[in-house]
Amino acid sequence: MTTATTSAPACAALAVGGRAPSFTLTDQHGTPISLDEQLGSRHVVLVFVPFAFSGICTGELREIRDRLEDFEGDDVTVLVISCDSLYSMRVWADIEGYFFPLLSDFWPHGEVARAYGVFSEANGFALRGTFLIDRDGILQWSAVSETGQARDFDEFRAALADLRAQTT
Repeated sequence: MTTATTSAPACAALAVGGRAPSFTLTDQHGTPISLDEQLGSRHVVLVFVPFAFSGICTGELREIRDRLEDFEGDDVTVLVISCDSLYSMRVWADIEGYFFPLLSDFWPHGEVARAYGVFSEANGFALRGTFLIDRDGILQWSAVSETGQARDFDEFRAALADLRAQTT
């Protein structure tokens, strides 16, 4: 599988084929979610978003919510990560009906986004990074959108279909 990473200012996203950094973050309900606990039987899709309630981020998560069968199933789970507080994530999830985990990378601020190379130091938020991690914890595909640009969901769906085809 090849990477579809686009360059993002002042960030260097992870290399495809390398091990994805482990983390544990709290979701919108205050429950700790660990990447390592998700792996093994399922692939993981990490979706970094800059801000709760912003127009592009809300539109992207509505796409995931409304077409969840495209992104999640018995073999794949979706985890959304933002540097917002868990309280902001909870209100956003409740208002928008997001029932997948929204993880807070609030403190230490942006630590996981930094580990994945998508934290904008100049702006203090995570860029729109998407990472497909296989069951073994290996990064299989990634894409990072420029600030103000929505992610390409067709490209995202194709990469996920490729990963699923390789492991069935």
